[in-house]
Amino acid sequence: MLKRGEESRFTSWYFEIDRKLLFSVLVLILVGLWAMVSAGSVAAERMNPPQPWFFFLVKALPFYCIGLITLLASSALSKQWVMRIAWLNVAVCLILLAVTLVHPTVVKGSARWVTLPGLGSVMPGDLLKPGFIIITAWFLARMEKITGGADMFLSRRAWRWDGWPIYLIAFAFTLGIILRHPDVGTTILYLSVFGAMIFLAGLPWWILPIFGGLAGLAGLFAFFTMAHFKGRILMWLGMSGGADNYQVRKSVEAIKHGGLLGSGEDAFIKQSLPDSHTDFIYSAIAEDSGALLAIVLLGGFLYILKRLADNARGARDKFVFYVAGGVFALFGAQVCINIASALGVFPPKGMTLPFISYGGSSFIAFCLLFGLLIALVREDKWK
Repeated sequence: MLKRGEESRFTSWYFEIDRKLLFSVLVLILVGLWAMVSAGSVAAERMNPPQPWFFFLVKALPFYCIGLITLLASSALSKQWVMRIAWLNVAVCLILLAVTLVHPTVVKGSARWVTLPGLGSVMPGDLLKPGFIIITAWFLARMEKITGGADMFLSRRAWRWDGWPIYLIAFAFTLGIILRHPDVGTTILYLSVFGAMIFLAGLPWWILPIFGGLAGLAGLFAFFTMAHFKGRILMWLGMSGGADNYQVRKSVEAIKHGGLLGSGEDAFIKQSLPDSHTDFIYSAIAEDSGALLAIVLLGGFLYILKRLADNARGARDKFVFYVAGGVFALFGAQVCINIASALGVFPPKGMTLPFISYGGSSFIAFCLLFGLLIALVREDKWK
């Protein structure tokens, strides 16, 4: 273990950051690299024409390098630089979202991708997550100041043009583009995180049923107007056959076949499991290494959530509190949706398992988000 002796930028960074959170994330990344190679080798063999076992590993390595550098470099930033990166992240991703309206890269029927030179296809909706959480946290902290301690949701000052109206218009515009792709899963995720953050900001309890009713109406509207969304729901309910039912069925079979200790070389169900290296990688891990390791991995996710909750409770700056709460909500929701989909208790949403699934956009976004959070917690605690 390093001991703190002569002050340097490295020692200050090392001893002041949340090392438990950082090391937990690095362990998850290593597990994800192993799982991606194991499940990705099978997915590569199913391609037409078949590809070598290291096909997805080679494609993922640039994203792993960028993500790790981003995680470590951003964790050393000051609050001022965190805000600059967040605004830049939002600006660039909004431009990329606009590109999806005129010149998208369509993957599996969804126009949610943009092709960038040297990186291939990236998903702006994923890359936007760090900026969304940090700017939303900044906005909520700002609303507390400009309302002078009054209710930030109901006071007259909060509803001037520079308050809730400008934020809600920008938020609705962004979600409108994402929903148009169509990408209902990401839309639900953003709404859930936003709901959690305004709840932490003191949203009155009596407003919650109103939000619940609006969410229900939005779900009914999507069900009757979006064939893709309707098909997913009906397939999950077993009222219609199709690819999604096949995916979930094979996912559950893979988990059962793994047993407690895993099937090892006899793990054959993942060979016929679509998206075994992305959406259903948790099932591939369970078949390879068994339910015990899958539970240990779940415990790792829960430990990271505990560290995020501890950072939120210990924050002196309300801005840092909101950021930690937003990261908790995003990370927890995405883990729950992915694993619940793999277990067949939630409709499949095409959502990655953070730091584990193959997916460059999601990986880089989470690395940037956790790096910026670690930097903010460090400055809040020590500066």
